Amino acid sequence: MDAGCPGGIDQARPRAAWRFHATVLGHSWGASVAVAMALKYPSLVRGLILASGYYYPTLRPDVVALAAPSLPLVGDILSHTLSPLLSRAIWPLMMAKIFGPRSVPKKFEAFPKEMALRPSQIRASAAESALMIPDAFILRNQYADLKMPVVIIAGEQDKLIDIHTQSARLHSDVTQSKFHRLAANGHMIQQTATDQVMSAIREVAGQSTELAAAE
Repeated sequence: MDAGCPGGIDQARPRAAWRFHATVLGHSWGASVAVAMALKYPSLVRGLILASGYYYPTLRPDVVALAAPSLPLVGDILSHTLSPLLSRAIWPLMMAKIFGPRSVPKKFEAFPKEMALRPSQIRASAAESALMIPDAFILRNQYADLKMPVVIIAGEQDKLIDIHTQSARLHSDVTQSKFHRLAANGHMIQQTATDQVMSAIREVAGQSTELAAAE
């Protein structure tokens, strides 16, 4: 943000003069949230960094299965019984899939696994999974409306999301975007390729500053 919070602004100042601009980074499901925010508030979002995102609807049986705990009644039962047990059992496999081909970084050992496996969190994650494909369907024809600087970044060996049908396609739909493919990286690039992600943030921030100066 390049402006302070309203509480720190002279209350006599006209509300229209409060100008906020943001450079927004979204990873995975968060990339869809970042795009939706930019489409709804284009004057707020002055730059986007979209990492390992899912943007176009595809057949995803795994997503349907993961969405089961969000179902009424059945979801409550699953999230308090089978789902936490299954999640604990497959946690190592899930980590290998999202981090592969890299190993899980030691710094990630501090991640609060038990909080992620709480029934309430499992239910929330399932609800997000249920929305993933419908939201991609709704937004799929709106990406060309993004006019701010956009940098798309993804691992070439992402085992969770196909970067060719997602990130590469988005790059072709957003003409001013730049696309960085990260060799030997998977889905969790914010953990395994932190320097490259930070470089993408600086790239977008620099472009946004140049555009603001030209206005």
